[in-house]
Amino acid sequence: MFIVTLTYTRPLAEVDALMDPHMVWLKKHYESGLFVASGRQVPRTGGVILARSGDREALEAVLARDPFVQGGVARMDVTEFVPSMTAPSIEVIKTF
Repeated sequence: MFIVTLTYTRPLAEVDALMDPHMVWLKKHYESGLFVASGRQVPRTGGVILARSGDREALEAVLARDPFVQGGVARMDVTEFVPSMTAPSIEVIKTF
């Protein structure tokens, strides 16, 4: 399991210009089962993605194709963790 932290490196107007392709990219990886949660940071300085992956290199290859990264408006930091306790409704994330 990975926590991916996106930090905007350009003004919000430039980030927003890439929001539609970023959303398409996110949806693709939700459909594949890779992403399980995502959203904006508060205040809006970036975002967070919870990724269900056992392969850091494969995840980093996916993250490199995010339109925000390719457009140079955000950087991504990846933190791996092993969930040992979850709420009953999301126990499935412990299986990866």
